[in-house]
Amino acid sequence: MKNTTMLALGALLLTQPVFSQQPAPTTFQEARIDSLAQRLVRTGKVQGVNLLFSQNGKIIYRKAFGKADENRPLQTGDIFRIASQTKAITSLAVMMLWEEGRFLLDEPVSNYIPAFANLRVIKDFNAADTTYTSVAPNRPVTVRDLLRHTSGISYPLITGDPRFQAIFAKHKVPTGIGSPGNLKNFVDQIALQPLVHNPGEAFTYGLNIDVLGRLVEIWSGQPLEVFFRERIFRPLEMNDTYFRVPDDKAKRLVPVFSATGGRLHRQTAPIYEGNDAGYPLQDGIIVSGGAGLSSTTADYAKFLQLLLDGGVYKGKRIIGNAAIRLMTTPQIPQGATAKWDWPDFSFGLGFSLVTPQNQAAGPVPEGSFFWGGAFNTHYWADPANDIVGIVFTQEYAPASYWDLGTLFKNVFYTALEKSK
Repeated sequence: MKNTTMLALGALLLTQPVFSQQPAPTTFQEARIDSLAQRLVRTGKVQGVNLLFSQNGKIIYRKAFGKADENRPLQTGDIFRIASQTKAITSLAVMMLWEEGRFLLDEPVSNYIPAFANLRVIKDFNAADTTYTSVAPNRPVTVRDLLRHTSGISYPLITGDPRFQAIFAKHKVPTGIGSPGNLKNFVDQIALQPLVHNPGEAFTYGLNIDVLGRLVEIWSGQPLEVFFRERIFRPLEMNDTYFRVPDDKAKRLVPVFSATGGRLHRQTAPIYEGNDAGYPLQDGIIVSGGAGLSSTTADYAKFLQLLLDGGVYKGKRIIGNAAIRLMTTPQIPQGATAKWDWPDFSFGLGFSLVTPQNQAAGPVPEGSFFWGGAFNTHYWADPANDIVGIVFTQEYAPASYWDLGTLFKNVFYTALEKSK
């Protein structure tokens, strides 16, 4: 029995893709969601936005607003680069193999990738020539460290630490977002870089999940994209989720836009370390477990609903509920620092968590989990109300990575009679 009920948002809407062509909203709550999306498009905050909300496993709102590019209206079935939303899917794959007994969460990563036995922690850094001194870590990096981002592995470019921006640039360590190369070599590069801190000392968002993608290959004996396709995408009927979008679906891939001179323009310049924004259509790109997938709102909703439903999809068990419980339990060690964009930040095994300590920050109730992607995509899943929320746009280096999702959470939750 669910604890809350949703005020009627209307029947499932088979909408036209441009808001001016859509039928009038049937409820006040639906009108408010429509109004926010229309205003964001009209004022040039987004080129277009795809929205999907579901409750109790059924879609209650699914619309597309604005344009996919300069000429084509955005469609609800369009494909978006979901970047770091890939991390939750890779984390699911890891936990599927964990429950098969392939490894232990607190095992050293070096048991499976020997190069990780030689990790070092940065000590002194010389900005003039990017040289540094280092010391041995006080313990090995474990699989659990990778899942919760406490290994000390940083990100290139998008880290706020200039030391690691310089070190990673010098050694040509990519972000994994549209980067040419292969996963094995990428992870071997990561193992050669210094750690920001000792394992377990802090939450540092980094290339951890890319390492896990390689571990999935080692544990399963399959390439990561094959494991995803056979063990996750096909069972969940996620038929539009890919590392490499096939040519016959290329027209559905939404272009990337960026703000220049106060207006949004199609991104034609390279992104990140010189990568092409059209990377989902290219061969030879790193199969990044941290940032490589493209997907649709409907596909990603199926993935999130699997987690809300305890690991079962259409009567078939994909993963056990015990694994999901671990994923949604706070995992950052007591005493570890976790500086982030909101107070009392909490993280499980794959995504951030709403806890009693931080739930006052917004309307989403305790027990919910959420994250987003670098191109301004957002999701959350709310077990208390059995709700999934997904907000997709395609922007390179947006002004804020969190405001868009927060705006829609605020408006959406006014449609609830009662929320935990």
